[in-house]
Amino acid sequence: MQIDIITIFPEMFPGPLGYSIIGRALERGLFKLGVHNLRDYTTDKHRIVDDTPYGGGAGMVMKPEPIFRAVGSLAQEGKSRVILLCPQGELFTQEKAWELSREEHLILICGHYEGVDERVRQYLVTDEISTGDYILTGGEIPAMVLVDAVVRLLPGVLGEDSSLQEETFTDNLLEYPQYTRPPEWEGMTVPPVLLSGHHEEIRRWRRKEALRRTLLRRPDLLARAELTAEDRALLREIKGEMNS
Repeated sequence: MQIDIITIFPEMFPGPLGYSIIGRALERGLFKLGVHNLRDYTTDKHRIVDDTPYGGGAGMVMKPEPIFRAVGSLAQEGKSRVILLCPQGELFTQEKAWELSREEHLILICGHYEGVDERVRQYLVTDEISTGDYILTGGEIPAMVLVDAVVRLLPGVLGEDSSLQEETFTDNLLEYPQYTRPPEWEGMTVPPVLLSGHHEEIRRWRRKEALRRTLLRRPDLLARAELTAEDRALLREIKGEMNS
């Protein structure tokens, strides 16, 4: 996968993307990262990328010309997904990360100021994505979040690809509690079932605890989860325990 980032702060990259699992994937060539200064696509001597909004109002708006030129120089016909990181976009989810991980080429536009000229939204981008219902000073950090979430899904990036199937949000459930050694520390113990060696009981316990955690913390996810007959029975158990 090729990922190109268009930004007015190229010095922010690779930043966190140069470390840990994503950094190693970059070093190994499992994906390619290009960082492009939007000011390089201006034509005036001051390299201006923003201007005052028509109709008045506070703040500045990012000009369309440099953005169109930047994307035009990077896009591969029929292969590029052009994404604007902005607060008005679709909420970024694990499902969206999986979808984007199947693409060959992503172009990420980091928004700034009061936003971008509407013609960029109308005629250039394929997706508008927000990482949450809050405002940041720019789209660089959301771009890093998106790259991290997408790249870790690429083949070969994680040591055990099978672990992806048990992660939080994979099936619209939060992940079950995790424990490691020692089995007892200062009076705090690991649930006995995890020490039992009984694989079926462990599997059932983990599923039940994933359902319990989702019910208590993110009940909205349960509406989207594909629940089996066993899941529904476990939920009845959990609700019975909560009411007892």
